[in-house]
Amino acid sequence: MGFLPITKEECEARGWSQPDFVLITGDGYIDHPSFGTAIISRLLENRGYKVAVLAQPDWNSKKDFMRFGRPRLGFLVNAGNVDSMVNHYSVFKHKRRTDAYSPGGEAGKRPNRAVIVYSNRAREAYKDVPIIIGGLEASLRRLGHYDYWDDKVRRSVLLDAKADILVYGMGERAVVEIAEALDSGIEAKDIGWIRGTCVKAREIYMDEDTVLLPSFESIVASKKAYAESFALQYKNNDFITAKRLVEQYAEGLYVVQNPPQPPLETLELDDVYGLPYEGTYHPSYEEAGGIPAIKEVEFSIISSRGCFGGCAFCALTYHQGRQVRGRSKESIVKEGRRLAALPGFKGYIHDVGGPTANFRGPACKKQLTRGGCTHKDCLYPAPCSQLEVDHKEYLEILRALRSIEGVKKVFIRSGVRFDYVMADKSDEFLRELCKYHVSGTLKVAPEHISDRVLSYMHKPNKRVFEEFSSKYKKINEQLGLKQYLIPYLISSHPGSTLKDAVELAEFLSDNGFVPDQVQDFYPTPGTLATCMYYTELDPLTMERVYVAKTMEEKKMQRALIHFNKPENRELVRAALVKTGREDLFGKLLRGSGRTQNPYKKEPPLRNQKEKTRSSGNRGGQPLKKSNKRRS
Repeated sequence: MGFLPITKEECEARGWSQPDFVLITGDGYIDHPSFGTAIISRLLENRGYKVAVLAQPDWNSKKDFMRFGRPRLGFLVNAGNVDSMVNHYSVFKHKRRTDAYSPGGEAGKRPNRAVIVYSNRAREAYKDVPIIIGGLEASLRRLGHYDYWDDKVRRSVLLDAKADILVYGMGERAVVEIAEALDSGIEAKDIGWIRGTCVKAREIYMDEDTVLLPSFESIVASKKAYAESFALQYKNNDFITAKRLVEQYAEGLYVVQNPPQPPLETLELDDVYGLPYEGTYHPSYEEAGGIPAIKEVEFSIISSRGCFGGCAFCALTYHQGRQVRGRSKESIVKEGRRLAALPGFKGYIHDVGGPTANFRGPACKKQLTRGGCTHKDCLYPAPCSQLEVDHKEYLEILRALRSIEGVKKVFIRSGVRFDYVMADKSDEFLRELCKYHVSGTLKVAPEHISDRVLSYMHKPNKRVFEEFSSKYKKINEQLGLKQYLIPYLISSHPGSTLKDAVELAEFLSDNGFVPDQVQDFYPTPGTLATCMYYTELDPLTMERVYVAKTMEEKKMQRALIHFNKPENRELVRAALVKTGREDLFGKLLRGSGRTQNPYKKEPPLRNQKEKTRSSGNRGGQPLKKSNKRRS
């Protein structure tokens, strides 16, 4: 069928005098189901609507927003696969030099706070055209939220964008319902009932299914009120149990969050991922060298959505929800065969997974009728007694993919939840994982090893990771394979003190782990940990939480994880002195690449400022896959 039109001429070539929708996005146009723009545009096309894609428009004037003329039904606006501020800045607020979602990897192709800027330009172009905002940036900023880059509480993006409707979560159902309502002649201001949306209101009706949140003014004035508001939102995020939430603003305006949409079921997911995607970026980007982000997903398969892992630093609970749903084996294998037939396929399927690769369905049967528990997690502090642990279906899918002609190897890169693996009474999955789906190293995400810090992260305790490491080593020895674990870790997470960071460094040294990816905690909207970072309270218990906020300590905590790097030597030394752990000089500084006596104070590096800065540039780097997470 070809790509959707990105120019007026391409619209005319299709015989369109006017598109029904113009979809504005901060990413370059990639027609692949790892990108929300592709899914929403293809889904609307499937329903008979004409959709033109306005990718990375010039936001300096309204001119580019008039490229296709006046859309018949409305503008659909997203910032791209990543929040535009995360896309632009590292955790240390340094400007990123590249953008994986832009042609040639060139940075600067989208504005800061892209949803707001794009929406305001679209409103300037056509004042009376409905504007519907969605995607990750809008979803996580749907109500009053702490903004790390401004270091203040900002109001709902729906208000700043001057949009009519905000779609949150996975928006397929909501967008189609909005399109049908607009097409029937209902004005956007009157479309206030659709699940998975936020709307503005001048009057509200309070009933038993409505919760009035603390007002915006109160969450700005009081961190305790902010934490209380977040806790109410956190507990009203399941489509079965959630109530309507209302946030009041001083000017007599309310933002109303309707309950979430139910997750797409298996057949619906099969339909969505079976739409006629081109599977790559628009050919107009070839001259610039293409769009780098496609490399991560071109030969990968999304097999599921949602996550019941409940990590405090992850926004998936707030965006995709806790109820996991998976595609059918038939649909996944069909896609595997399609990938194997592509000209550029080298025999390797890079990933088969979702937010967490080895989650395939609801955590328990109760979730299907009662919703997710609001008072406890499925896996933290230990697997729930009702949790159904079963890797059989996932194993069947992997086996079927391995048997496809032309497939040499099937990798699992989107994250395996190791505590879920350990809860499985059978070692069958772990054995096949080691034998067929690992190539030398398996990346896992313990995130930390201090049990106190892990409790704030809502992750399993240190013992579970140690038991998994031991079992992984034993199985590989039985298989005659030399394969290793590489841990993903987070520094400066709320609750982590400098002493906790030293404990982590000592553990890494004692066990010979060399971390591959270290991320300094990045306070992004919508996460439990970000609420802790801002308020220094655990919103679920209202207990005080220690937060490392000075740049000095954050850099020390990060350096301790990479204690073996020469450029981190002075930061590690300073951290050990500050915590009274000079006894670790020999252990942690001996392998830092220098031969000098580690007990002897050395002169500062000539360019210490630049060394320190470079050591932190990777913190918070945007993932290059829409559904990838740290598990």
